[in-house]
Amino acid sequence: MPATIRNALLTDIPALEVLIPDSVRTLQAGYYTTEQMEGALGTVFGVDTQLIRDGTYFVAEADSVIVGCGGWSRRKTLFGSDNVPQKDDAWLNPERDAARIRAFLIHPAWVRRGIGSQILETCEAAARAEGFSRFELVATLPGEPMYRARGFLAVERFEVPLPNGASLPVVKMIKQVR
Repeated sequence: MPATIRNALLTDIPALEVLIPDSVRTLQAGYYTTEQMEGALGTVFGVDTQLIRDGTYFVAEADSVIVGCGGWSRRKTLFGSDNVPQKDDAWLNPERDAARIRAFLIHPAWVRRGIGSQILETCEAAARAEGFSRFELVATLPGEPMYRARGFLAVERFEVPLPNGASLPVVKMIKQVR
């Protein structure tokens, strides 16, 4: 059964708070250590309620169960949850700034079914409708191939410091759509 994409609601937060750690601990295990994953949960990986309130976060549902999530933003913050340090909710200008692609996570039982691509297409269309012609994101190591296959180019590799003293290697990527 294919998944349907809809706007996330604040009432979806409890389901997202289950999906996110399940996805991280299972799908990122071959790329990151347990220390890195656990250190990133709650800051790098977690719910950003601003995206939900802005109407730019989406969930994929199958049989009324959330099996994936992801969004875009017209705000400056590039990644992270409500608890990420140095969050910047200032507005972007579509004439000069890139829309942010944010927080894509898929339930482990639903990977490789095109759900991430469906959500990404939804995000790109919504951002283009608001005048954005460029996209920017910070990909995890396991997420990089999906974004690369969909036209994103890696422009920088860096490590995000985590609250437990570890750091998380990530990839900044961009895409021009016009």
